[in-house]
Amino acid sequence: MLEFLNGDRWRGWVPIPIRMILGVGFIVHGWAKWNRGPAAFAELLKQAHGPLSLANAWLVTWLEIFGGLALLMGASVGIVSIPLIISMLGAMFTVNIKYGFSAVNTIGLTPEGPQLGPPGYEINLLYIAGLVVLILGGAGPLSIDALRSRRRQRQPGVAA
Repeated sequence: MLEFLNGDRWRGWVPIPIRMILGVGFIVHGWAKWNRGPAAFAELLKQAHGPLSLANAWLVTWLEIFGGLALLMGASVGIVSIPLIISMLGAMFTVNIKYGFSAVNTIGLTPEGPQLGPPGYEINLLYIAGLVVLILGGAGPLSIDALRSRRRQRQPGVAA
């Protein structure tokens, strides 16, 4: 069974679940910022001593929404991954790093269940690792990038 799953035939499909998970993740986070209003996110950035907090709040909100959509569609994945990585590094070093590594920080136990503290930088690193995989491995066969590549290969005299 494992030989069937590990064959070369399936290697090209590896980026697809990574793209889907990262794309939806970025869209959900961007949409949450949009729903609360980028000005509310700007306050968080201001408290974290981020530069140009309102401009960056709008930039990150749009980057997460449209960058997530680009990942879902597999459109310019290598290019869109760079600003998304920069955004994750910014979040990691301004907000999450002071809470340690773990994304789940249990700070207490109540009769209703565990109380969780702020997340550490583990999730930032997972997003960055996934984006690096997409940069190095491409978007996969079900993507706009693959469609563009196939069209370029069919056009005579066009360098791929």
